[in-house]
Amino acid sequence: MTDERAQRLPAEDDPIEEMARLRLAILEQVGRAIVGQERVIEDLLIGLFARGHCLFIGVPGLGKTLLVHTVARAVALEFSRVQFTPDLMPSDITGTDILDSDPDSGERCYRFVPGPIFTNVLLSDEINRAPPKTQSALLQAMQERQVTAGGRTYDLPDPFLVLATQNPIEQEGTYPLPEAQLDRFLLSVHVGYPDHEQEKRIVEETTSAYDPQVRPVVSARQILSLQQAVREVPVGEHVLDYAVRLARASRPEDPVAPEFVRRWVAWGAGPRASQTLVLTAKTRALLYGRPVPSIEDVQEMARPALRHRIITSFAAEAEEITGDQIVESLLEAVPEP
Repeated sequence: MTDERAQRLPAEDDPIEEMARLRLAILEQVGRAIVGQERVIEDLLIGLFARGHCLFIGVPGLGKTLLVHTVARAVALEFSRVQFTPDLMPSDITGTDILDSDPDSGERCYRFVPGPIFTNVLLSDEINRAPPKTQSALLQAMQERQVTAGGRTYDLPDPFLVLATQNPIEQEGTYPLPEAQLDRFLLSVHVGYPDHEQEKRIVEETTSAYDPQVRPVVSARQILSLQQAVREVPVGEHVLDYAVRLARASRPEDPVAPEFVRRWVAWGAGPRASQTLVLTAKTRALLYGRPVPSIEDVQEMARPALRHRIITSFAAEAEEITGDQIVESLLEAVPEP
């Protein structure tokens, strides 16, 4: 999809006002096709403007693919989808060199054919179904935003965002992502069931002739500008200190770790968690029209930022304690400034 229509839209001079306006505009457009899931959409937008990738975890049929595609249309970005399967090869994602003939000279030469990763928004459906080698190829591109093939390095488009999905209930024939690879996802977003009224509306709209029209409200150029604006947002010392203390409290070997962490956590969140808490708090503040992040912003982002970075112990598994429960306990245990 091109962003010509979105480029004609007026851009505000103040990034605070612009981000707040865009949040409402995108929610309005996405709401034409998606019922509910406001928090999931918000986390996706935070990932987009914070320039980080997101992992969406939810059972089949909750509209994860439709949600990602709809947001991509609302923000005027190119979109590609890859269905991960056990026989998927790295070159199926990144692209490959093929032997071709020069139409003028007739000489045979290698030509690089880009894969679906050369896009702005890449939906990696059921990422845990692909073997580790393929997962690593994708995650390396996520980290470096480059692809190497045939001894040459190719830059990926900017902005570039990977939105991966994972089914939490079906584990046969899957290759779970190692913790080091999970850590490369900025946020882990849980997609839940709709409530009764939302499900009634979903059924009514999807079984009728209703055809939602989603139009772009922001261009790729504006997104890049706002991503930079997020980095320039100042952070108060008390907010920075709280984010670091929250992440450090999740590490069982740290002196500040509560007793339940020493019991339930095998490995806590690393420094990337502290960075994520601050960066996403900045983004959330701008999305709500505020110039600086608050303690509340850090607390709101704690669950998606920490849940996939906390490795539970055998004791926690025996007691059926989840990462989300540990994060909730951390929020209660770590005092605010």
